[in-house]
Amino acid sequence: MKKILILVLSLFSVASWAQKYVADKSTVVFFSDAAVEDITAKNTKSSSIFNVETGEIAFSIPIQDFEFAKSLMKEHFNEKYMETEKYPKSTFQGKIEGYDPKASGTQNAKATGKLTIHGVTKDVAIPGTLEIAPEKALLHSKFIVKLDDYNVKRPQLLWKNIAEQVEVTIDFTYKPHENK
Repeated sequence: MKKILILVLSLFSVASWAQKYVADKSTVVFFSDAAVEDITAKNTKSSSIFNVETGEIAFSIPIQDFEFAKSLMKEHFNEKYMETEKYPKSTFQGKIEGYDPKASGTQNAKATGKLTIHGVTKDVAIPGTLEIAPEKALLHSKFIVKLDDYNVKRPQLLWKNIAEQVEVTIDFTYKPHENK
């Protein structure tokens, strides 16, 4: 009887891991459309885990890894706006809803959960698309973040250089988690 129980528990453990995917590739881009200057930054060092069966998802974005066209922009972004030493990452933890884990092709979906930026956590609902294919899953989303909602201050002297809100685009390519 003990052997059967151990076997069932082992199979359950393997089955639950088989549903989990980890980000193999990630791209997070933000775009600020301001009166004086548009600003774009890209980060390819984010991490994420996604349970296809339950929809549970979490990701973490290291703020200092955003790359800008100008090094001075990166310096100002990290030191003056995002205060990266104090708030080194942005995170999301929640659930993706509105998709069929067994369906093929791209599906519309919505992630609901808690988004933390600059030390402030807000409940959010983020639209996107999800494609589940053999041995991978693709997640894409584009949404707006209002800087005031997350206490990201714009200096008075530069208010025309920095928009009140930024467009964030997220692309994650997941592969099945290998339980080793």
